[in-house]
Amino acid sequence: MALSSPEVLISFGCAQKSGRIDSLGLVRETARWHAYNGILLRRLFSTFAQGWPGAGLLILRLVASSAVVASGLRGLRVAQPGEPAILEVAAIIASGFLIVGLWTPVSGCLVAAFALWALIVKCGDPWTNILLAAMGVALSMIGPGVWSLDARLFGWKRILTYGTTRGSH
Repeated sequence: MALSSPEVLISFGCAQKSGRIDSLGLVRETARWHAYNGILLRRLFSTFAQGWPGAGLLILRLVASSAVVASGLRGLRVAQPGEPAILEVAAIIASGFLIVGLWTPVSGCLVAAFALWALIVKCGDPWTNILLAAMGVALSMIGPGVWSLDARLFGWKRILTYGTTRGSH
């Protein structure tokens, strides 16, 4: 089967997809939503931190998420029968997204919102919730780092072209 346009190989970290170059020189993929979401997230974070800064963001994500999970589990344990525990479950789910680095701006804001809610509604040490809210906001603004699903799914890709049909330069 002959292609009317040159074939391209698009490298997505470990996975690769093939596509075609159209008349405008743009690569057409089957997963258009993936490219659209990647552009939206790339507008938030132009690069994903690598090296020591990336490791620091990974540690920050792990510490903030583990603290939120511990707080949510404690809230589920002490909840009265019949009391809705939706906010604790939602906080645990948001911290799960934060652990793996998926939708970090959204999950970081949710973690900050749950920490502020716990600061206002629950009794206990207020500084823990203030620290968690600050970590959630910081992760939302800085980004997840290179060791995250956001970087794998929405990071910059390398496009390798094979067999161009245009004139030689």
